[in-house]
Amino acid sequence: MTIAKRTVGVALGAALGLAAGPAAAQDLAVALGASVTSLDPHFHALAPNNSIAQHVFNNLVEQDENQKLIQGLAVSWSARGDDKWIIKLRPGVKFTDGSDFTAEDVVASIKRIAWVPNSPSAFTIYTKAIKEAVIVDPLTLELRTDGPYPLMPNDLSNFFIISKKSVEAPTEDFNRLTAAIGTGPYKYSDYARGDRIVLERNEGYWDTKPEWKKVTFRLITNPAARVAALLAGDVQMIEAVPTADIEKLKRNPNLSLAQAASNRLIYLHMDHQRDTTPFFTDKAGKPLAKNPLKDLRVRQALSKAINRDGIVERVMEGVSVPAGQLLAESFFGTSKNLPPEKYDPDGAKKLLADAGYPNGFGVTLHGPNDRYINDGRVIQTVAQMWSRIGVDAKVEAMPWATYAAKATNQEFSIFLVGWGSGTGETSSTLRSLLATFNRETGMGQANRGRYSNPELDKVLAEALRTVNSAKRGELLAQASEIGIRDVGVIPLHYEVSTWGLKKGLTYVGRAGQETLAMEVRTAK
Repeated sequence: MTIAKRTVGVALGAALGLAAGPAAAQDLAVALGASVTSLDPHFHALAPNNSIAQHVFNNLVEQDENQKLIQGLAVSWSARGDDKWIIKLRPGVKFTDGSDFTAEDVVASIKRIAWVPNSPSAFTIYTKAIKEAVIVDPLTLELRTDGPYPLMPNDLSNFFIISKKSVEAPTEDFNRLTAAIGTGPYKYSDYARGDRIVLERNEGYWDTKPEWKKVTFRLITNPAARVAALLAGDVQMIEAVPTADIEKLKRNPNLSLAQAASNRLIYLHMDHQRDTTPFFTDKAGKPLAKNPLKDLRVRQALSKAINRDGIVERVMEGVSVPAGQLLAESFFGTSKNLPPEKYDPDGAKKLLADAGYPNGFGVTLHGPNDRYINDGRVIQTVAQMWSRIGVDAKVEAMPWATYAAKATNQEFSIFLVGWGSGTGETSSTLRSLLATFNRETGMGQANRGRYSNPELDKVLAEALRTVNSAKRGELLAQASEIGIRDVGVIPLHYEVSTWGLKKGLTYVGRAGQETLAMEVRTAK
């Protein structure tokens, strides 16, 4: 197996309008566009949390900006037979408390992931295949599985390694910073929930030290306020530049932009489980006696009534891509047979009539208003499109900090969410969003609609134990076709990410949408 070397250097490409010039000494201030809900790297598999965690903790296997696997705390990984992976660990690595990194810390991390309580979206999906972790020597691990498991390196790139001293630390100890002992390029120095996260450079870091001695992440979820902070010089970098401001910022000689097509799908989850669902009514506002979403024709109608090209053009200002499946076709395991659903309001009306709703119904569409690009506007637009087929749609949008818990608790009937593939292939998204929810196996951990399809589960299980890459890709595409044609979720679009930077700074946009201070450089 060929394993890419970890490289640290000046990143090239993906930057727009770069200009040379000195940056502020050794401090960097960055405005984030989404709330960070916890500093516990094992509590909530949420992109903003994971992005911050990458500064303080390392993975065994890491990913570059295009999600190519590279060395992290592991220097090699190789399959032995059908049920073992041998992991060789990097020597000479120390935690920020001065203790040595060894195989014991990896075993402790795997153990804690299974133990951490009350996780809204658990990391167990990335550790459940490990039936036993055996320490061969301080720098060698043997990970045992029930059978062939080709995705082990991908999974190892999706959970963080903590110190064995924190194996039983509650989440709040990480938020208080007492348990946040990592091997990454930074360590936490301050955390004010909902306001800021301050990092201090780890001077004992095992790899090339980042340029910035101190990094302050400010949580500014309001898009206009983020742009204002950049223009005023209060911060040197912002993420999630509003689509309406991109052209204006491009023309500003004091700024530069970086962009990247992301792996994030914006989609609608639906209540597949309950026989009655709380936010569907008849046209007079009376709750419906049965859940319309259990009828495939209703799900198809709601999808056909959405003009995805219109959303991309008018809401996203052209800075997104219409979606027909879980990931764009360029990613591994996607299907060439799943183009974006064509806008067909007449076809949607016929499907509703065939399903017994010739006059439509009432529904409340829920979504966040500060998590994804233009999320509040997207749900408003979808609701307007549904009104054209006789569906009276109300919209309830709320901050992500409130919304995420309600969505996880299945308090909604139909609602907008986003998901980025942690592995750069459809296996991660299928396991998380469409596989039948099972707390014991870790499958369906983000399946908030509780969609379940035994045929999909069977094909996905076969894919996950198929070593041949070409065959695995075919099986993943087949599973995607089953789930999308059954309208397990309604895909809307794939986000394109944009970062804004002060003149003289560079950044290469990442498919995973992470904002990483150690990758921000002074232009040479």
